[in-house]
Amino acid sequence: REGINVNVTLIFSIDAYEQVSDAYISGLEDLAEVDGELSGVASVASFFVSRVDTAVDDLLDGRIRDDGQDLEGLLGKAAIANAKLAYRTFSSRFSGQRFAALRAKGARVQRPLWGSTGTKNPAYSDVRYLDSLIGPDTVNTVPEATMIAFVDHGRSARTLDQDVQDAEKVIEALQDAGIRLDQVTTKLLADGVSAFAASYDELLAGIEDKAESLLARKHQHADASSSADSG
Repeated sequence: REGINVNVTLIFSIDAYEQVSDAYISGLEDLAEVDGELSGVASVASFFVSRVDTAVDDLLDGRIRDDGQDLEGLLGKAAIANAKLAYRTFSSRFSGQRFAALRAKGARVQRPLWGSTGTKNPAYSDVRYLDSLIGPDTVNTVPEATMIAFVDHGRSARTLDQDVQDAEKVIEALQDAGIRLDQVTTKLLADGVSAFAASYDELLAGIEDKAESLLARKHQHADASSSADSG
């Protein structure tokens, strides 16, 4: 509503994304009410992708090992399925009448951003989180090694809004296996916030240490200069 560009990060669940996209549209509506310049506002909604597969695969492996359940076909499927359903929500939200009024005034869509797109499991394709998530109005923050791999053997085609019904079936199958994606994404969010907070605290501590070091050096220099003048 103040015309400030925002990257909303650490999104894992579709429920959270619905709140994020609604907040973006509401902010633009408030800005429009005061005749603000909508075309200058940009935003992305950043999903962390591969971490979903890592967490879900751990749960699947446990059920396969302990209960002997036949769940191998679901390994490595949750993250892309979740992203495709999120993109469906994006397409619906930003093609509806509510946003159409803002678009007419120059508003831009809030683009989904796919983060954490390097493949962590060596059993999976090293470009799975690129060539499976290609679609209009999206961003992919690609690690350098993954980009090099994609240039070498990736497939450039619109895939993000394909096979969405299969994505629904994956989420349903996980539910049937006793794995609730909402519980997985809630834990991922909590862990992510803790990790981000720890990194930020570390950054502040480093700045404080450096500031103290520079002040101490300044005082030493001043004391040395004072002693030289007295001499």
